[in-house]
Amino acid sequence: MPSIPWEEMTALAKKAHSHAYAPYSKLQVGAAVWTGNRIHAGCNVENASFGLTVCAERHALACAVAQGERPLALLVLAQTPRPLVPCGACRQVLWELCAEDLPMACCTLSGQRLSFVLRDLLPSAFEKGFIPS
Repeated sequence: MPSIPWEEMTALAKKAHSHAYAPYSKLQVGAAVWTGNRIHAGCNVENASFGLTVCAERHALACAVAQGERPLALLVLAQTPRPLVPCGACRQVLWELCAEDLPMACCTLSGQRLSFVLRDLLPSAFEKGFIPS
């Protein structure tokens, strides 16, 4: 696999971050997924009906899937005191659509960074194998 373009992913996540719609939480989040072919960025889009809110990670992932691609790496960026990790819903969607060894980086605008792989973030994941066929 070619090296992951973390710097370019960070720049695109930062741009998406600036477009986030977060009037309720005031927490703007940007994300970028790299598919090997291109980088897809996304931002969080909140809704007064909170369950309808779309997280930045799922937004970027959906953009990749819409192009027939799957992520080979994920970056999440937020202006928080420490790196923000994906919520439970995002972790579950990532597990369904990505490899369990998906490289992930969670970053702050000030440059702090956590790096890990998906299986470290979601051990003992619920997966489609649990659903009877």
